[in-house]
Parts: sequence; structure tokens; C-alpha cells
Amino acid sequence: MSTDPEFLAHARDLFAGLGPIRTGRLFGGTALYIDDAMFAVIFGDALFMKVNKSLAAEYANAGSEPFQYDTKSGVRVIPGLVSMPESALDDPDEAMFWAGKSMVPAQKAATKRTKAKQARK
Repeated sequence: MSTDPEFLAHARDLFAGLGPIRTGRLFGGTALYIDDAMFAVIFGDALFMKVNKSLAAEYANAGSEPFQYDTKSGVRVIPGLVSMPESALDDPDEAMFWAGKSMVPAQKAATKRTKAKQARK
């Protein structure tokens, strides 16, 4: 599934307050990064945010669902990515609220990756 260019532009606008957003390909979608922290992913015209267990519960209370996809053996659920609450897709303030929350696990994951790379050297 490819990323809708108009939706990517919309997401960039929603998160403009975070700073310069870098993008990268991720499993047929587009990952959104601030520095080295991947805080969101776009698949088609759907936006998924990075979460940890406790944050996933907050998102679920706002109506978000975990990212999932079909495989030959059934549906695979990725608990570390959840959909952006619908109401935040058209509300930059609410989008920034959720993005700020998602930056915490995103930065933690980025730090782990950096430490792992340094340990391999």
C-alpha cells in the first residue's frame, strides 16, 4: 500500500509544530521522524502513532485501534502502532497533543537503537 501524497502533506501540516519532519519508507508506508525518533507511520490515507503499553490504553480510550494487516496465516496485530484518534485528524492542536505523547516511546526506541549500534562497533 503506498502513501497518499496529499495525506502525507496533511500530516506534515498537522505536526509542523514539532519541528522539521523527515520521512522514510517503512513496509510500503511512510515513517515520520523528528530527529531519529519515528513517532508516526502513514499507510495509504491512515495515520498510526507510536505507543508503549500505557499510552496504547490512552489512545484506545480515544477510539484508536492497533495497526493490523493480513498474512497467509491470519491477521497480524502490531501493538506498538495505533491509529490517530479521528477527531485529531482535522484538529492540529489535538494532533500535536497526541504527537507529543507519542514522542516519548519514539525517543526511547531511538535511544535503544543508537545504543545497540554503538555496542556493535
